[in-house]
Amino acid sequence: MKFPHQYRLKEIAALIDCEFIGNEDFPILGMNEIHVVEFGDIVFVDHPKYYDKALNSAATIVLINKEVVCPEGKALLISDDPFRDFNILTSHFKPFQSSNVAISTSAKIGLNTIIQPNCFIGNNVVIGNNCIIHSNVSIYDDTIIGNNVTIHAGTILGASAFYYKNRPEGFDQLKSGGRVVIKDHVDIGALCTIDRGVTGDTTIGEGSKLDNQIQIGHDTLIGKKCLIASQTGIAGCVVVEDEVTLWGQVGVKSGITIAKGTEIFAQSGLGHSTEENKSYFGSPAFEAREKFKEMAYIRKIPEILKKLKNK
Repeated sequence: MKFPHQYRLKEIAALIDCEFIGNEDFPILGMNEIHVVEFGDIVFVDHPKYYDKALNSAATIVLINKEVVCPEGKALLISDDPFRDFNILTSHFKPFQSSNVAISTSAKIGLNTIIQPNCFIGNNVVIGNNCIIHSNVSIYDDTIIGNNVTIHAGTILGASAFYYKNRPEGFDQLKSGGRVVIKDHVDIGALCTIDRGVTGDTTIGEGSKLDNQIQIGHDTLIGKKCLIASQTGIAGCVVVEDEVTLWGQVGVKSGITIAKGTEIFAQSGLGHSTEENKSYFGSPAFEAREKFKEMAYIRKIPEILKKLKNK
């Protein structure tokens, strides 16, 4: 998430009431999660296990809960609770905006696009040309939809990320200030849910087709010409490359990459990255050919035991 203009280190420190290490005029351009940070971004870290990863990332400002040696060319914001202060910044730069109309006056809707009854179109939404948005679709703030997109009834774009910190008093949600971006020629079935990014974008690539009742988590990137069948659940921060096929009821773990041309058979549980143009099956999923061989061997066990008994 980029800020509306460049800020100085001391200005951001004042917003969250924390100490800082570095030149008070050090420039800050935005804030992001570790996997999408760029020069000028703030990244937060609150566990020693991840200090080095954050300090050595592309981010040039680290919001951290311990005073450490500041890497050259970077700055630190020292906070007793970086998770809380990251939320404060999200609320400041991307506050929730209520709406009392079905289609926001700030929404931009393209030529020949049809919006069926009972839809909600939030603030700053952009919908391209020749789209069909069927009834009871909810499109949250800042969503971007390309041209020639069809979205079927009951689908929700832009709900908050399923991202929580476990505290003694209960779960604390990391607030979502990102977007959903739908590229051209995408079809989305009925009752799908696509969560917005925490600070970046959840993206559905050009020409991809989603069946009914699919869940896609925050900051996940779906490539071009992907097919995703019903009841598939994809966790956050997954990269699905081009021309991937996921059949029904596939479950995908967070933070992995599904390589180009991968096919995942129905009811598989994928917990690791894949190789290009290979098929996978099972839970946990393995390369399909090997998994089918294994299943064939297992079916032979009764026959083998019977032969051993008769010896």
